[in-house]
Amino acid sequence: MLKYLVQRLLQFAIIIFIANTLTFVLPRLVPGDPIEQALTMKSAAAGKQSVDIQAWARSYREKFGLDQPLWKQYLNYWRDLLRFDFGYSLADYPTTVMSKIRGALPWTVGFMLTSTLVAFVLGTMVGAMLGWPNTPRALQGAVPFLMFFSAVPFWLFGLFLIWVFAVELRWLPGGGGFDQILILRPDLTTALNILKHAILPSLTLILWGVGSWALGMRAMMTSVLGEDYMTFAQAKGLHNSHIFLRYGVRNALLPQITGLAVSLGLIIGSGVLVETIFSYPGIGSLTFAAINAKDYFVINGTVFIMVLLAVFALLIVDLIYPLIDPRIRYH
Repeated sequence: MLKYLVQRLLQFAIIIFIANTLTFVLPRLVPGDPIEQALTMKSAAAGKQSVDIQAWARSYREKFGLDQPLWKQYLNYWRDLLRFDFGYSLADYPTTVMSKIRGALPWTVGFMLTSTLVAFVLGTMVGAMLGWPNTPRALQGAVPFLMFFSAVPFWLFGLFLIWVFAVELRWLPGGGGFDQILILRPDLTTALNILKHAILPSLTLILWGVGSWALGMRAMMTSVLGEDYMTFAQAKGLHNSHIFLRYGVRNALLPQITGLAVSLGLIIGSGVLVETIFSYPGIGSLTFAAINAKDYFVINGTVFIMVLLAVFALLIVDLIYPLIDPRIRYH
C-alpha cells in the first residue's frame, strides 16, 4: 500500500509540474504587453492624457520581475507557487492574487459543489432504477429526456433558462451573485438574495448533470445484471431491494465514483462558462477576466488551485476504492 501511494504521489507530482509549466508558458506566448494594456486603461479611466505609459510600464515590469530573463521568471514562478505566494494582479494592482481567489472561491464552491452533488445523487439513483428489470414502465419514459439533457451543452441550457425565467417571466435574476444595491451581511435577507441568484446557474448544471449521470449508471447496472454474484444472490432468496442496493448499485457505482471525483476536482475550472454566462462572481469569471487582460499572475494562481484540487480528488478516490469495491486490493 505504501509503495503504491508513493508511486501515485510521484505521478501526480509530474502532472502538477507539466500542467503548471504550460500555464506559465502559454499566456506569455500571446502577443501584447499586459502591463501596458492595464496602465493604458487606468490612464484613460482617470483622464490622464499626458502620462508616459512606456516609462510607467518599465517601472512596473521591474517591480513584478517581468524584465528578467524568462528562465529566471520561471524559477521565481515555482519558488512562489511552492509558498502559495501568487503575487499581485497585473490588471488590478495592488490587489494580491490570493485575495482575489479568496473572494471568488466561496461563490464557486458554494453553487458548483451543491449542484454537482445533487446532480450525482439524482442521476445515479434514477439511472440505477432505469437499469433494474423491475422498474415501473412509467419511469422508462424518462430515458429520451435524459438523453436530451446530456446531449445539449450546459451553456445552452443556461441561455435558455435566462430567456425563460429572467427575460420572459422575470421570476429570477439573470446574472450576478447578489443585488448590486444589497449590502452583504450575515443575515437571512442576504442569504435569500444570494440563493435566488444561484438558482439559475445551479439548475443549469443539475439538468445537464442528471442526464449524464443517469445514462452512465443505467449502462453500468445493465452490465452487472448477468454477473455470477447477482445470480447467486437471487438463488439465496435475498430480498429484491437488498439485491438492488448491495449487489447491483454497489458494484455498478465504481465508475460513477471516479467520475464524481473528477467532477469535484474540476468544479473550479468547469464553472468558467456557466459563471461567465451568468456573470457569477466566482473563480470561473475571475479566470476568464484574467485571460482577457493577460493577467499572468491571476491565471497562474487560479490554474494552480484547479490542478491541485483535481489531483487531490483523484488521489482520495484511489485510496477509497477498496472501501467501495471489496474486489480491489492494493498490495
